[in-house]
Amino acid sequence: MKTETSAYFRLSSSITEALATGQPVVALETTVITHGLPYPQNLRLAQEIEQQVRDAGCVPATIGILNGQIVCGLTEDEIRSLATRQMVAKASWRDIARLVVEKGWAGTTVAATMWVAHRLGIHVFSTGGIGGVHRYSELLHHADVSADIQALAELPMIVVCSGAKAILDLAATLEVLETNSVPVVGYQTRHFPAFYSAGSEDLEVSMVANSPQEVAEFAQTHWNLGFRSAVLVAVPPPEADALPADRMEALIEQSIQDAETQGIHGQAVTPFLLQRLNELSGGKSVQTNISLLKNNARVAAQIALAFSTSH
Repeated sequence: MKTETSAYFRLSSSITEALATGQPVVALETTVITHGLPYPQNLRLAQEIEQQVRDAGCVPATIGILNGQIVCGLTEDEIRSLATRQMVAKASWRDIARLVVEKGWAGTTVAATMWVAHRLGIHVFSTGGIGGVHRYSELLHHADVSADIQALAELPMIVVCSGAKAILDLAATLEVLETNSVPVVGYQTRHFPAFYSAGSEDLEVSMVANSPQEVAEFAQTHWNLGFRSAVLVAVPPPEADALPADRMEALIEQSIQDAETQGIHGQAVTPFLLQRLNELSGGKSVQTNISLLKNNARVAAQIALAFSTSH
């Protein structure tokens, strides 16, 4: 990291040591803590995700912005502060400089977390679902494509997820990933997961990898050939907690209809839809979300281990 930018970052001692000695590190985002779940569920989940990474033999690097400082390797007390603080922003990468200047607090999105991790030399990142192309443009009053897509197109990292968030247009999201030359690797599946569900036969990934070693080898080859995009690894939710795709699609359509009826627009749409999905599914959507987040962290750690020995 260049000295002129290092003042904006603070790394925990465990992350500093891991990066200096070549230990495998897995980056973790914080919007699930700040905007995904209520306290204390959010704090408990953050701890459980980190433990999945440790149990696999890797170092967890939970990333957030605290008082204008970009912190990599949040302590338990710092995670608790993010989990309980009232005024916390949701930071994409366009917001980082502003939050530094304003001494702000923020949970980092997929795009922002990728940027920080890549800046620090971390190669693997685990999340729940990426952002993509929204299916409800009429509620937003404009077409909306997540900044996550641009980050995936520009930052060479391995990103482990369960596809895109199910409330998005998954087919359009796959198309825009292809347009941006982002390979989508199905982890032990040829279908693009639908976040809560294993996916449908209509949506296929660009290749299948059946082991962490295969993912690591592909990513290394991808970058050795000169490509600079991320490698998106799509992991289906654990079978025990996966929900039927047709059932979830019906609930998503109902949620969108409810948003229209209640006049929900703009940035309020996504939080409303996720909350409504939780209500309509009797809490099962949140249970699946928690399950896949922990599973993705475990898979990401296995991939990080394999990658650390392959280059």
